[in-house]
Amino acid sequence: MIKKADVVIIGGGIIGLATAFNLAKLKYGKILVIEKELFLGAGSTGKCAGGVRAQFSNKVNIEMSMKSEEILVNFEKEVGYPIVFDQVGYMFLLSNERELAEFTKAIELQRSLGLKVDLLEPAEISKIAPPVRTDDIIKATFCKADGLADPSDLIQGYASAARKLGVEIAVETEAIGLKTRNGAITAVTTNQGEISTPLVVNAAGPYAGIIGQMAGAKVPGEPVRRQIVTTGPLDYIPATFPMVVDVQAGLYFHKESAGLLLGWADKAVKPGFDISVDPEYTDTILNKALERVPKLETAEISKSWAGLYETTPDHQAIIGFANEIKGMFIAAGFSGHGMMHAPAAGLISAELICGKNTSIDPTPLSPDRFAKGAVSEETNVI
Repeated sequence: MIKKADVVIIGGGIIGLATAFNLAKLKYGKILVIEKELFLGAGSTGKCAGGVRAQFSNKVNIEMSMKSEEILVNFEKEVGYPIVFDQVGYMFLLSNERELAEFTKAIELQRSLGLKVDLLEPAEISKIAPPVRTDDIIKATFCKADGLADPSDLIQGYASAARKLGVEIAVETEAIGLKTRNGAITAVTTNQGEISTPLVVNAAGPYAGIIGQMAGAKVPGEPVRRQIVTTGPLDYIPATFPMVVDVQAGLYFHKESAGLLLGWADKAVKPGFDISVDPEYTDTILNKALERVPKLETAEISKSWAGLYETTPDHQAIIGFANEIKGMFIAAGFSGHGMMHAPAAGLISAELICGKNTSIDPTPLSPDRFAKGAVSEETNVI
């Protein structure tokens, strides 16, 4: 491993690797990515559901997703690695007038930004997602440009492309300290030795707060456990089945192999780094799924696992230079939207670091927005 770099990126997940690739494209200099685990993407990236959607309530998140979807559609051309971005769409099921009003307002903003979103009647829902119960649903939103991507494909794609551009990636290399002098970062201390650098990109996901503390920088946010369950093969799930979100229940599900992937955010879970699977949590997901897709009664359970959301107070990412210390750039706090926003986040982060005009205005995601009180909460979270 090199002992000196122009930038050290802490975190070998999708955000860190996308940033490394884009920095290398801009010829930033010697770039080193360090990952504490044996495998890249072993943290939150590898445990996410793989959904990609632009149906958000805030302008910056819609723009981030639309840019990411644009990159994903052209990934092989732009990154040089083949992936599958299955644009089967995202459907939000609405059960009452309050939800309808909130999502109608969001649709107006989404359409004003060029996103094609439809408002469906229950009969139309059944054509797109046949096994879904709709007797208590009044409308649904649907965007065909949204879809599903394989996190491992993106990890391999960005890592492979970054290495070809000269990026060094070191696994089993954990950041255990940051050295500073005169209010600026000078080195990263790792379990493999010290690396001299004037710049650190904090892409440590749920651990971003800990990395920030090493240099006296505050990264608002907490790690929160979320669980997912997958079923065995189901012969009634078509290849075109979309991501479906039951807004009232908080349940989401999409096709996974020949079955379904099921997830739900238990808001009673306390912040922490525990990713053990809670059987009661799993049972709640299954019960909610049975209410929405009654045919699941005979389904077999395939797998279940847990991962961490890095949740900020406004459920939006933090992208920008830390104010407390010179030489730390934060790309973290994606609040469950890391994989879907990574292509855009990596691009914008590299542009900001290199002092270039950004493809999207990142001001609403600035680290200092909390201190300034310039917070606009993202309400369409899962």
